[in-house]
Amino acid sequence: MYTDSHCHLSFPELLGQLPDIRQKMQDAQVTRALCICTTIEEFDQVHHLAKTYDNFWSTVGVHPDNEDIYEPTVQDLVEKGQMSRVIAIGETGLDYYQMSERKGGRSIEDMEWQRDRFRNHIRAARQIQLPMVIHTRASSDDTIRILKEEGEAGDPSSAGGVFHCFTESQAVAKAALDLGFYISFSGILTFKTAQELRDVAAWMPLDRMLIETDSPYLAPVPYRGKTNNPSYVPYVAKILAELKGMTPEQIGDLTSANFDRLFPKLQAS
Repeated sequence: MYTDSHCHLSFPELLGQLPDIRQKMQDAQVTRALCICTTIEEFDQVHHLAKTYDNFWSTVGVHPDNEDIYEPTVQDLVEKGQMSRVIAIGETGLDYYQMSERKGGRSIEDMEWQRDRFRNHIRAARQIQLPMVIHTRASSDDTIRILKEEGEAGDPSSAGGVFHCFTESQAVAKAALDLGFYISFSGILTFKTAQELRDVAAWMPLDRMLIETDSPYLAPVPYRGKTNNPSYVPYVAKILAELKGMTPEQIGDLTSANFDRLFPKLQAS
């Protein structure tokens, strides 16, 4: 019924608890999960999860925030993206959040390495026609601009994808939708301080929404502050259901159908 479209089950906080997490997923009717890759060094572990469990799938990519790691070429991403059970490129994108504090006072101009990395991911995705998992934080203008410059326009030649863990404005959501992308909501949607985000979710077209945990991070209310896991994704569906006048089960079925449509390689994996 429910699909967690973005989780990090290869992270130590979750990997050691995998049998328990899988049982909790079954109890919560969370039938599938997309395991997200954040470095090339991590890829083998993420891919192993997808090959081992028939309800897990994998991505390949390097998170925009990661430094001092192997920098993949377009060909690296293409080769891994063509492997079985790999259904998306990412997570990729841009992250300028608290840049001055976290990045040693560097300016946006100094972040060209992020933009170059992002372009390589877009080019790989377009070459093999795999959707992208987009991370954007305090960088939406550049994220949209670079997608357009690299040819993403929502047409048949576009790779498309999803803006995951969405926290941006309705204007950014509309810009992403106009480029053919989907929007995924996380446990942040349940936070008391997230009314503006709930307003965006209420506006969103039903056929372009996904749900996720981004676990082990961002556990939804009533588990906020604890380690997140895919069995908590129904709490995101519950809020969406309230906003849309539907049942959580209907949201679960609808977002799972959207997941199938966004990631066509599922059927071949």
